[in-house]
Amino acid sequence: MKRTERIGALIRILSECPSKPYSLQYFCDLFGCAKSSISEDIQTASHALKETGTGYLETIPGAKGGVKFVPDISNEDVLALQQEFCERLRDTSRLLGGNFVYTSDIFYDHGIVSRLSKVFARKFRNCGANYVATVETKGIPLAYNVAHLLNLPLIVIRREARISEGSTVSINYFSGSYDRLQKMSMSKRAIKADSKVLIIDDFMRGGGSVTGIKEMIGEFGGKVVGIGIAIVAKEPEKKKVSDYSGLIYLGEVSSEKKIIEAIPNTELF
Repeated sequence: MKRTERIGALIRILSECPSKPYSLQYFCDLFGCAKSSISEDIQTASHALKETGTGYLETIPGAKGGVKFVPDISNEDVLALQQEFCERLRDTSRLLGGNFVYTSDIFYDHGIVSRLSKVFARKFRNCGANYVATVETKGIPLAYNVAHLLNLPLIVIRREARISEGSTVSINYFSGSYDRLQKMSMSKRAIKADSKVLIIDDFMRGGGSVTGIKEMIGEFGGKVVGIGIAIVAKEPEKKKVSDYSGLIYLGEVSSEKKIIEAIPNTELF
């Protein structure tokens, strides 16, 4: 391979598996060249990735050495994403009965979800999580993408136990969004004891669901090390959780006034 071809292949391999470390020897064997040549290729590739704003390559010190692709997003791109997100949310055709807002099209849009996931991957890349967790259903695409970028397994907590998941643990929690008692369950095989978990979800009103997830993780002896929420309702002001990071705040929503207030969280970073 020519050097330019090696660099292109190296970027492709690393960016397809974000946060996954590769040894330098792996690329030496793959391309049939010396470690010194691979080191030079990595420097050039890292510079190219930084220039495009998609991320950077992080080298791993040690006798064997290694490298991994760390996805990133600039503050400017985060702000642009927040503004675009807010504009889409403010569309009054999204208003549903009971002053709910339709968001399924946004959270199933790969283009916007892939950018949202970069924001949370950047925010929590050093939290030390062993898993990413969410509760079904609309939060799954976002949580899955964040898990992919952080090279972590995903846990999906179910509303109802499924026979295909074997033995499960179930708890009851109070949902502020629906103003009623609800149930969630998780397979006993989902996580190992003493694991650290990052919670990612699409929406939070009072924090009931997130509190339920935290309690569920606690049943397995796990610890929550971060909470990322795409949309956080401003009301009620007092949430059941406080240590969360929201991308967008949802203010007044009124079917009568035809208003959907959406505000970027400028203090995310």
